[in-house]
Amino acid sequence: MGRSATTLTDVARAAGVSLSTASLAFSGAGPISSATREKVLAAAAELGYHGPDPVAASLRRGRSGVIGVVMGSAVRRSFRDPVSIQFLDGIVTTLATQGYGTLMLPASGSDEAPGSLLTHGAMDAAVLMAGAVTSTRTIEALRARGLPTVQIGGTGRQGASVRARDKEGMQMLGEHLRERGHTRVAVATLPWQSGAQPGPVDAGTTRRPAAPITARRLDGLRAAGVEPVAIWQCASLVEEGIAAGRALLASRPTALVGFSDLIAAGLLIAAREAGLRVPEDVAVAGFDGIDLPWLGEDTLTTLVQPIADMGRHAAEAALTLAAGGTAKSLSVDVELRVGTTT
Repeated sequence: MGRSATTLTDVARAAGVSLSTASLAFSGAGPISSATREKVLAAAAELGYHGPDPVAASLRRGRSGVIGVVMGSAVRRSFRDPVSIQFLDGIVTTLATQGYGTLMLPASGSDEAPGSLLTHGAMDAAVLMAGAVTSTRTIEALRARGLPTVQIGGTGRQGASVRARDKEGMQMLGEHLRERGHTRVAVATLPWQSGAQPGPVDAGTTRRPAAPITARRLDGLRAAGVEPVAIWQCASLVEEGIAAGRALLASRPTALVGFSDLIAAGLLIAAREAGLRVPEDVAVAGFDGIDLPWLGEDTLTTLVQPIADMGRHAAEAALTLAAGGTAKSLSVDVELRVGTTT
């Protein structure tokens, strides 16, 4: 029979300390001297012991040691979106430094029951990405479990949220366009509600989008006195921005606004395809502030939001909630960055 795995008891014996002292040495806290901690860690290194089992430690704390990250209903789409990737980078990096794992799972679509991971997956709190915030079934499933949540882009009325000041930013952009004489502005928005399909929206509608981010960004443009001559809703993908641009150009706008930089990049490509000069014939602007070097000589006018920092703040709030604390909602400023496209 092979030798059994080294345990913390073996390390304590080799270091000549009690089991509780050895445990404190690995926890990084407690009333022990640095010399004692170093002696314990040296004994552990000699014996090939890498620390207490994190799963067992989590069970002793009554927690899983995992934070759920709920994506949109189409997870694969999130990994094509640099904004989602930057959010995830901020979230995962922050959780890892605190010894927490991440469970990524899809939100429920409007016409489907919550998946088993939503209803039974081991997690201590959940971060809802922007694409999941409008999924009523997802929120209901997490609430039924009594699981605390942090919403990226949410309103803050259903728990802690981390969001950009979308409305204020879009108002700045609207004023920027008006100062340049643009009175015919067509808009390609993010989806108006969970599960919405790409397509036109009545520009004269008084119906407010159910999706908080879409609603705030549209409110911001209108607060600047910009009433869109045409509206098209779509996902944050370049190809959907191209399709939106082709449709919106029929309204003969002097400016096109995308509610994400990927959508705006698609609008720019559609304008080029139509033989239009940017910004002489039509201006183009977006929202996010991501790097798009493949646009060539054009630099997109956009509203820059601190994406990775927002992910970090969301993760910190989730950790606070997982530990039984309370977390406040946070709103962060955005910056208007004028490029060559306006």
